[in-house]
Amino acid sequence: MSDHANSVDAIIIGAGFSGLYQLHTLRDQLNLSTIVLEAGADLGGTWFWNRYPGARCDSESHSYCYMFSEEIYKEWNWSERYPGPQEIRSYLDFVAKKLELRSHIKFNTLVTSAHFIEEANQWELTTKDGDTYRATYLITGIGCISSANIPNIPGLNDFKGEWYHTGNWPHEEVSFKDKRIGQIGTGSTGIQAAPVIAETAGHLHLFQRTPNYSVPARNVPLTDKWKQYVNKNFEEIKQAVQSTPNGHAFRISTTKVFEQSEDERQAAYEKAWEKGGLQFRATYQDLTTNKEANDTAAEFLKKKIRTIVRDKETAEALATIDYPYAGKRPPIDTNYFETFNRDNVSLVNLKKESIVKITEDGIQTTTRHIPLDMIVFATGFDAITGKFFEMDIRGRNGLSLKEAWKEGPKTYLGLQTPGFPNLFTITGPGSPSVLCNMPVPIEQHVEWITQCVEHMRRNEIDTCEASQEAADEWVEHVNEAANATLLVTVLHSWYLGANVEGKPRIFMPYAGGMTRYRVLCEDVVKNQYAGFIMTSKTDPNHSTKNLTNHNFDAAKKITTPGI
Repeated sequence: MSDHANSVDAIIIGAGFSGLYQLHTLRDQLNLSTIVLEAGADLGGTWFWNRYPGARCDSESHSYCYMFSEEIYKEWNWSERYPGPQEIRSYLDFVAKKLELRSHIKFNTLVTSAHFIEEANQWELTTKDGDTYRATYLITGIGCISSANIPNIPGLNDFKGEWYHTGNWPHEEVSFKDKRIGQIGTGSTGIQAAPVIAETAGHLHLFQRTPNYSVPARNVPLTDKWKQYVNKNFEEIKQAVQSTPNGHAFRISTTKVFEQSEDERQAAYEKAWEKGGLQFRATYQDLTTNKEANDTAAEFLKKKIRTIVRDKETAEALATIDYPYAGKRPPIDTNYFETFNRDNVSLVNLKKESIVKITEDGIQTTTRHIPLDMIVFATGFDAITGKFFEMDIRGRNGLSLKEAWKEGPKTYLGLQTPGFPNLFTITGPGSPSVLCNMPVPIEQHVEWITQCVEHMRRNEIDTCEASQEAADEWVEHVNEAANATLLVTVLHSWYLGANVEGKPRIFMPYAGGMTRYRVLCEDVVKNQYAGFIMTSKTDPNHSTKNLTNHNFDAAKKITTPGI
């Protein structure tokens, strides 16, 4: 540590699932002086900002939580199958109190820059308020979908009504009562928000560019019997989430689509539809890898849309989907398609009329002017990399992260980037992250980082940095894993950054599966942190001789999708 007033061993950015657990492991397991810098006024991370109407987790509550402590797991009782933001924030508050974490968190502290000071082997961070902090280790827990994407539509500043983005929703209540509302976007957030807005709106205009598949969530209050089952089967549930490719507590079927008859398939899809949630994509093994197999699920879902929505033109616009089911993260909903049967709801099909501009009192399309009192942007996020670029992060020789990632993010295991020593990125690009139930990869990353830092301290290693060779090979493997699925065929997917103007079209998460990824990370450790360059001032002879690039041949045969 230096004599800088705000100098600590480790700084974590973000007080969500990632930041809280990382704080616990570094402070309580390694006894490091550690602080968390959080831009929000309270805990929650993504869930502090995501308060939009209808917001709800799409992972089931008994798996959307920490598994590192059986005691914590059993002491908390979820109320619903799919928890909402308030309950998730309450859960994180419970964990923070249980582990006495709050005293090490600085809220309302927005990090604007993080620069590596080479002569000191430290990171220096500056906040919006002008405060500076120094640390040996910098860990980001900033979330993958936390940077709101507001489309560049001319005239927004001229609009005299209210406007909001679902990813940065006000903490005070927003009234929709009797108002003319235009919602732009029908992705996951839009699908959740629309039914709730429509309940009280005077009229809701839904502007749709890309129609989406969606499966009913079938959200329900949890029974005492279910809560008892969860408590009694902690080890079984933990084993399930850690041994499935996507980190959920359900198994993907080993049966392939065409191993069953048409009648059997329809019965299986019907059963999955009634059960609801993300488990629909687990109906068959090859839904995400075989286009012909996927077509059977896609047609089933399109038929459901056409059956539910009474207006034929609207139904057709909603069901004319030009990409494979689950080619993007599949939304789940509560009465989304049913909402279009309301008299106060209209679909604006942007395939037939596009938005020209926003006016003082509405939206002008190529065919008409739609008067509005409020605009809701459900336009998603600058996913995975966006939050990084909101900070001025600079590594060796002043290299900016924006420059290092100008052609797309290049990391090793999603954990580190060449040229940025001691910067660890929890669920960074190139890791399974958003293709999983998020707490699972978060826990794995936190535990790996903690193990790595412990190794460094024990061996008096000053810096750990991904080698360029390892990063290049990993990016190649990430691409290879993605190309083994149907994910790369969806050219307008945010997995590729296609929703953000000017963003490189690179597939960012690792599609090889959480189980395969976990083994790879363990192998790297067993091979003396292969692919990482570690340096020591006290041992100048310490070299990278045993830290050469890891061979991923064992993992290169992608046979099971990680989604």
